[in-house]
Amino acid sequence: MVHLFEWRWVDIAQECERYLAPNGFGGVQISPPNENIVVNNPSRPWWERYQPISYKICTRSGNENEFRDMVTRCNNVGVRIYVDAVINHMCGEGGGAGTSSTCGSYFNAGNREFPAVPYSGWDFNDGKCKTSSGGIESYNDAYQVRDCRLVGLLDLALEKDYVRTQIANYMNHLIDIGVAGFRLDASKHMWPGDIKAVLDKLHNLNTKWFPGGSRPFIFQEVIDLGGEAITSSEYFGNGRVTEFKYGAKLGTVIRRWNGEKMAYLKNWGEGWGFMPSDRALVFVDNHDNQRGHGAGGSSILTFWDARLYKMAVGFMLAHPYGFTRVMSSYRWPRYFVNGQDVNDWVGPPNNNGVTKEVTINPDTTCGNDWVCEHRWRQIRNMVIFRNVVDGQPFQNWWDNGSNQVAFGRGNKGFIVFNNDDWSLSTTLQTGLPGGTYCDVISGDKINGNCTGIKVYVSSDGKAQFSISNSAEDPFIAIHADSKL
Repeated sequence: MVHLFEWRWVDIAQECERYLAPNGFGGVQISPPNENIVVNNPSRPWWERYQPISYKICTRSGNENEFRDMVTRCNNVGVRIYVDAVINHMCGEGGGAGTSSTCGSYFNAGNREFPAVPYSGWDFNDGKCKTSSGGIESYNDAYQVRDCRLVGLLDLALEKDYVRTQIANYMNHLIDIGVAGFRLDASKHMWPGDIKAVLDKLHNLNTKWFPGGSRPFIFQEVIDLGGEAITSSEYFGNGRVTEFKYGAKLGTVIRRWNGEKMAYLKNWGEGWGFMPSDRALVFVDNHDNQRGHGAGGSSILTFWDARLYKMAVGFMLAHPYGFTRVMSSYRWPRYFVNGQDVNDWVGPPNNNGVTKEVTINPDTTCGNDWVCEHRWRQIRNMVIFRNVVDGQPFQNWWDNGSNQVAFGRGNKGFIVFNNDDWSLSTTLQTGLPGGTYCDVISGDKINGNCTGIKVYVSSDGKAQFSISNSAEDPFIAIHADSKL
């Protein structure tokens, strides 16, 4: 899955057809499609989309007709749409009153009035929260984390059947259009039983594109780095859960901080204290922590650290643990003051608040300040690698006791990393059939030839690898479909 953060629906529809489907991407996480508050101070930040005003499909990404067209066109080429569902809360308590919203719907935050849903004062947790401020004051108390306001956002009373029904109606509207599932934003701030009650009201997926009886794919945003009252495991019954430890730890290893080495990745996954693989939604970075929000701190690798980032994403996509999500970002003018990025709020590339189109350059990268990491050759080719090796066992691990490691996936794929400050040159057992393979990191296999490095696997499965520590990308990957 790729997160096309803040993309317009018209651009996603085109990307499904021209790039995602041909390269084996299975789905897209989209930004929240429902009407949100318009924030003008600061000017149109990305986080305004996490402050709902109504459940109308009406945002800077597009209207309902454009949304329907995207879902139809993506489904028609086998790429699924996963909606970022903001159902824990509405806008902030200080949101004021009026029609400063993406579809012009009236609201009054102070009076808890959202007539376009409709919600009123009865539908919020103001009376249930036990803190003096009405906000979350301690993460050691599971009750206030779920019953009080997260950074001032008006907390919906999800134990009320009326509220559950409004949310389910919104999600069912999207399911009927053809979406395949949902990211449940701020799941840690909702009771698992309340989430289950909403999910139990959801329709089966649209049989135009999905087998009869198919249920929506659910992944819940729960930040659990340990040491708090709430744990990820409370949510396993509802679906998958975001494993925030994954990117935080992998970033620390690839950066070689705190004495960490890639050799220690031999038992990566549950062996590192992560949740079970079949519950985990994993990622190197997400839209929050790539800009210092959310979880993981400064160890998180992002497109700003391109060389290390490509290695981390390559490792993630080669390793069998978890359901993987690739980030696709936009550039913003980072500006650090005392270690804090004062521009971490900046919204997508725009002209006076109108989101710019994603333009495609002749070299297949993107213009208009869209980063499009998913189009980087190294990342695209590792997505293909993951599909080729799907279901194959993790085997033939090798390491040098430091930061040179390698592993295979059955007889379908093999990957080698050199993250040390000296060159790698060694013969390794790949587990692959003999033949000549194209390395898919330094190049592609095109018309029966390699545009990058060639790897020669002998009949006994062994191959010689040489990787300079100063290589543009100090890793090599080969797979069944990259064989000449």
